Amino acid sequence: MPRFRCVPMPTGTARRFRQTGRDDRGLTLHRRAVDGPGFPCRHCLRLGLPGETMLLGSYDLPHPLGTYWTPSPIFLHAEECPRYAAEDEIAPIVLANGLVSIRAYDAAELCLYDLGHVCEGAAVAAPLARALEDPRTRFVNIHTARPGCLLTAVERLG
Repeated sequence: MPRFRCVPMPTGTARRFRQTGRDDRGLTLHRRAVDGPGFPCRHCLRLGLPGETMLLGSYDLPHPLGTYWTPSPIFLHAEECPRYAAEDEIAPIVLANGLVSIRAYDAAELCLYDLGHVCEGAAVAAPLARALEDPRTRFVNIHTARPGCLLTAVERLG
């Protein structure tokens, strides 16, 4: 697989959500205590632990722009957490997800349908490698396959 990194939401956006209590739509963030599976933080890219407080709101995806742009519901730790920075590692929230959707986009930010794939999060390495190895791919977004929420963007390094 080519070198890559999972791209979390910017720290500035996470800070703004926490400080204002409002999401990208201007709506009040929901506060939820982790009480079961799920609750993937889009800043540290790990699952919330039982008892942690998470914020739930709408996040305006930075990419793709244009035709395929969409906001996404996301969870974020209510307390500060370190921004995910690992390279060449699939984010824990992807691996822990039961079913993910891989969506590759080209330089014009148009979806490359033939590279799309749905699989268990634990099995994402091969279809992600396929998308990243394709010279048409500029970036990949990985979503939860059922509700369709963005888990992380993925970009090639080097």
